[in-house]
Amino acid sequence: MDQAVRRRRRALFLLFLLAGIAMSSWVTRTPAIRDALAVSTAQMGLVLFGLSLGSMLGILASGRLVSRTGTLPVIFWATALLILGMATICAGSLMVSLPMVTTGLCAFGVGMGASDVATNIDATDIERTSGVATMPALHGCFSLGTVLGAGAGMGATAAGVPVHWHLAAVTALAVAISFFALRAVPAGTGRATVDESTKGHGAGPRPAVWRDGNLVLIGGIVLAMALAEGSANDWLPLLMVDGHGMDATLGSLVYAGFAAAMTLGRFAASFFLRRFGRAAVMRVSAIAGAVGLLFVIASDNEVVAGVSVLLWGLGASLGFPLALSAAGESGSDETARVSLVATIGYVAFLIGPPGLGFLGEHIGLRAAMLVVLAFVAFAAFIAPAVEPRRPPVGPAPRRDGAAEHIRHR
Repeated sequence: MDQAVRRRRRALFLLFLLAGIAMSSWVTRTPAIRDALAVSTAQMGLVLFGLSLGSMLGILASGRLVSRTGTLPVIFWATALLILGMATICAGSLMVSLPMVTTGLCAFGVGMGASDVATNIDATDIERTSGVATMPALHGCFSLGTVLGAGAGMGATAAGVPVHWHLAAVTALAVAISFFALRAVPAGTGRATVDESTKGHGAGPRPAVWRDGNLVLIGGIVLAMALAEGSANDWLPLLMVDGHGMDATLGSLVYAGFAAAMTLGRFAASFFLRRFGRAAVMRVSAIAGAVGLLFVIASDNEVVAGVSVLLWGLGASLGFPLALSAAGESGSDETARVSLVATIGYVAFLIGPPGLGFLGEHIGLRAAMLVVLAFVAFAAFIAPAVEPRRPPVGPAPRRDGAAEHIRHR
């Protein structure tokens, strides 16, 4: 792997680390922001809707924008929106302005969603040209960022640091990281050629992508595994408290264990991928996640349930990154393929957990998790869909017809 590719990988790792830190910094201060704004739980739900709306807008627009301009402009402007959104949330909390916080969250969500799709497309290109697995460690950096951000957020809360000062520090850190990272992202990656962009009589390549049965199966895997990850992110502490009788502190500790298991699984993935291959690792991951979920649902023992959460986290850790890698290698026009699978995953992240909450209101959270268990078990059966169709090759031709060398800003 040459020096330029190493710099690209480090840049993407930093951008995902930044996203994890920013997201968990917001999440850990939501109680303080709610109290400062003096809003009800229902009103806070409307505020959070701004984040979901922005995320979906960013995700849906990112693939098309990358096809037209390449990943670099999308990552640049999306990161700028993320930072602007964080700064606006910071100002809104200082000025006690509900509209400002909501607007900031929407901008933050657009930046998160668009940047995530574009960086995943860039990572797919690195994997294809270098033959080095990048996706698991990339998403591992996001998980690591959430752990670091959550720790800093809990420390700031315990020390009584005002929300606006905490978020201002995170905003300054984001500016520094993005300034360093964006210089190593090359121009032109992911940009569609004239031939690709005119396929489908103006409709782009997406109709052909949708008709690829193997890609649909990959989408099914990412749907299941994103649901497993998202349901834990949204409901795990409450599941431990209401479903297993733990106190709130212990429930938060169990969630921290889940995040740590996700991080460990993603950083350790490269060793197992080299030894056993992508399909085998995906199948074992799905089985591990299903077994962990089964014991969390069925066991009445707090210790067994808590330990099983670690297995759940390890199992869920690789579904999203391995599916994105497989999507990028499943055929021509990797931009559309990665964008499609990433969109499916984010739909599961954003819509699945609220649906589980509605179901849990009627049958209980433990029983509602049976839906997640069924999806993850199904993912184990269709795991062979992620097996590479073709081995990684040498440097691919530039999609915009540019020279082989990597250009830097």
